[in-house]
Amino acid sequence: MLQGPMGPFFWRFARDLEKAGAQVHKINFNGGDLLFYPWRSTSYRGSFDDWPAFFEKIIVDKKIDMVLLFGDCRPVHRVAHTIASRYNLEIGVFEEGYVRPDYITLELSGTNGHSKIPRTADFYRDVQLHGNPSEKHVGKTYWYMVLWAILYYLASALLWPVFRGYRHHRPLTLTEMFPWIRSGWRKLYFREKERGIEERLTGNLSGNYFLVPLQVHNDSQLQVHSGFDSIKDFIEKVVYSFQKYAPSETVLVIKHHPLDRGYFDYTRLLKWLAAEYALQNRIFYIHDQHLPALLEHARGVVVINSTVGLSALDHNKPLKVCGSALYDIQGITFQGGLDEFWKETPEFLVDRGLFERFRRYLITQTQLNGSFYKKLSRSDNAAGIVWDCRNKQQAAENHLFIQAKKIEQMGL
Repeated sequence: MLQGPMGPFFWRFARDLEKAGAQVHKINFNGGDLLFYPWRSTSYRGSFDDWPAFFEKIIVDKKIDMVLLFGDCRPVHRVAHTIASRYNLEIGVFEEGYVRPDYITLELSGTNGHSKIPRTADFYRDVQLHGNPSEKHVGKTYWYMVLWAILYYLASALLWPVFRGYRHHRPLTLTEMFPWIRSGWRKLYFREKERGIEERLTGNLSGNYFLVPLQVHNDSQLQVHSGFDSIKDFIEKVVYSFQKYAPSETVLVIKHHPLDRGYFDYTRLLKWLAAEYALQNRIFYIHDQHLPALLEHARGVVVINSTVGLSALDHNKPLKVCGSALYDIQGITFQGGLDEFWKETPEFLVDRGLFERFRRYLITQTQLNGSFYKKLSRSDNAAGIVWDCRNKQQAAENHLFIQAKKIEQMGL
């Protein structure tokens, strides 16, 4: 195991694997990693340049046959991925769930833009599907995430002298704790400031607005799998296109990402853009309104490559993807340009049958019922997730078969 999600998930999962007879080795890279996996682990304290040789030695000395990691775009993970592939090791990549909120992602080799999920409509029309995936409701996880994040960044900052050579994929100082604290009071502030907006959007503005859900500013989906320099860049291009080509009776609703609330506030930018393009009454900037309700009443949805796109499709909403997304498939999403999307939305219909087949395949291929941050209630394993390997015929056809087979044999 390399780096996992913030919190005790990897520690819990390792206990399950060890109970089943596996030998688990964990490498920590900073104080946050060490906090949540303090025993029976190895702390790497060298430089990034020395990391490849160190990892290769671990593989050989400990006879590693599988590497598990969270996020395949982190610098230490990119190096590890290359080396593990050279040794023909299996690589299990965890990521936040493609299907939210009750799933997490586990794929062989890579996720998101690196996923091996097929991207052609004909594949999903022809593929054999068996049974329906089971699903337990996770419940709210936000405050668990806030707690794990504060503890992670605090431990990383305090133990920085021990891990001086470590290079994180995001800022990793004591000050990183404060945006999460700020996020809490901003949540309360915007709840009061935006009171009544949801009623307007689901009332007299129903069917007359385009929803634009933003992503986290340092998301690898933005940095690696899109052509945008920043969320600001994306906002500016969307607003420019909207004011030039969207029907005059429509409005633009930009929704802030809840995990980015403590870091950025685009109020000033959007006020400036509204004034610049004479859109003062046609842009709404919102935060914590009920997403399913917003999707239900939207005319269309624009994303970079957010998993909210899957939720939009689940609501049969025309969707324009501006980055690289595994669900951007002809027949499911709008394939024309953004400038055309605003006017052609009424004529575009999501192929519901195709999308349902894609979604079922995606879940059986890549999704595990549960959460990284909160254990499912009445779970029978320490990790607190559901390992559903009952459908062996479907499992044999998907590229999670190796993990599913091993986990089932271990008795989890």
